[in-house]
Amino acid sequence: MSRSRFAVPLTLLLFASPALAQDTWNIDKGHSEVGFQIRHFVTKVRGRFTDFSGTIVANAAKPEASSVEFTIKAASIDTDSENRDKDLRSANFFDVEKFPDIAFKSSKVKAAGKDKYDVTGTLVMHGVSKEITLPVTYLGSVATKDRQGREGAKAGFETSVTLNRKDFDITWNRALDNGGVMLGDEVFVQINLECNKAMPAPKTN
Repeated sequence: MSRSRFAVPLTLLLFASPALAQDTWNIDKGHSEVGFQIRHFVTKVRGRFTDFSGTIVANAAKPEASSVEFTIKAASIDTDSENRDKDLRSANFFDVEKFPDIAFKSSKVKAAGKDKYDVTGTLVMHGVSKEITLPVTYLGSVATKDRQGREGAKAGFETSVTLNRKDFDITWNRALDNGGVMLGDEVFVQINLECNKAMPAPKTN
């Protein structure tokens, strides 16, 4: 499988800022995106997954002590075509009844430059486990306050990777009359995440 070039996340960290010590962060699904594109005949078709979640334990001083877990519900695939999405959920592709989750769990985090990290871990998709390394970029963080006046924080990350679907036994294709095949093997995945800092529960008397 090709080495990752992520722009999540499949898997995104918050350890670039000194303000981000050992903290836990949860992905804000409503302000995040997991998208992909694949060649169809001679152009590219785009899609996304709408149901995903993840937790990041980030250590600014020791990135190697950080960790990421990220899960996508395969049935949430959306390409703006009901018939195509039904086929993608079938045994021809993701076989979501048998393999409902696409999951990444990190095993190693390494600083790779200013606001950049190499995140190595296991990606499980379609029942196949592969080790990949995701290059993650930290986009910054801000303090927040909700409508009740409670203080919090948000941080952003992006990553992108090119995966060969055949590495995960997703092999369906159709030969064309004039040669070639309908679908490409490489899938470009792009993940943009906004994360909320997990805050301690309020104390009660």
